[in-house]
Amino acid sequence: MIPFAFLQPTSVDDALAAWTPGAAWLGGGTNLVDLMKTGGGQPSLLIDLSRLPGLRDIEMSDDGGARVGALVSNADLADHPAFAARFPMVAEALLAGASGQIRNAATVAGNILQYPRDAFFKHLGEDPLDGDTTSLSILGANGPVAVHPSDFCVPLAALDAVVEVQGPNGPRDIALADLLAPTADTRTALAPGELVLALRLPAEGATFAGHARYLKVRDRTSFAFALTSAAAALRFDGPRIAEARLALGAVAPTPWRVAEAEALMAGQAPDADLFERAAQTALSGAVAIGDTGWKIELARRTAIRALTLAAAHTPARLPALPGSPFAAQAKDHAHA
Repeated sequence: MIPFAFLQPTSVDDALAAWTPGAAWLGGGTNLVDLMKTGGGQPSLLIDLSRLPGLRDIEMSDDGGARVGALVSNADLADHPAFAARFPMVAEALLAGASGQIRNAATVAGNILQYPRDAFFKHLGEDPLDGDTTSLSILGANGPVAVHPSDFCVPLAALDAVVEVQGPNGPRDIALADLLAPTADTRTALAPGELVLALRLPAEGATFAGHARYLKVRDRTSFAFALTSAAAALRFDGPRIAEARLALGAVAPTPWRVAEAEALMAGQAPDADLFERAAQTALSGAVAIGDTGWKIELARRTAIRALTLAAAHTPARLPALPGSPFAAQAKDHAHA
């Protein structure tokens, strides 16, 4: 038996007042409960957020942006027609993650803040190079460090998402890229006792809706973490790319963007050579750790493929799985 105290506050203020060192916020529990069962985390107090008001709303702003409450489920966000139309690669990433049952329970905030799943990253004293190294970073790490496991966060990073938090010192906004930048001592930029309230996507992100894709490569069709992934979004001015966004997943401790890779595509006509150069630039600092050399080549090909798919168009409807019986019956067509 794992001993812990349990609270169910009914307001954000009460939740913040209840937090003490050793406490943990409980949303859908799809990550935290696993950690507790495997010994990766033993909070002394669970603060259940399920009764907090106003955190399950999806607000579509008139300017083209969106605000998503922290307790919105992955399934509800992916299935929201207006959100999926504005930010299709975010919906595609959500549908690529986990299983239908888990998406029904998992929350937006929990997805962003989830821990790596590999056992050797949860238990001290184990050699991460002695066993499966699939989830080791090839970018942004000195030595064996786990990749960030979220599909959802990859397109969010590409679209400059912002997270609203509140804590003992009041509310503040944190860019997702800054929130997920780990240090030697911390996994995220959240201060002790801070609570995620919402996620915001800026209106500019919706301008990529017609040419935006998320591509996930995994070792089985569903319910598997990415080996590599990429979120690619292009905005066109006539036949040329006016602006490009590219973020890589499952290659670093945080979703990986390289400004130089995006900049070299601006003003260019899309072709295989351009996307090859962009992918090479994005991965220019990659270093194989252990036997992860394969991941560098796979990530390069994933980036090229995602850019190629984005250049074509965004499908009108995105199936949860390749070849799924729940895939759209009508032929794909581009967004207007």
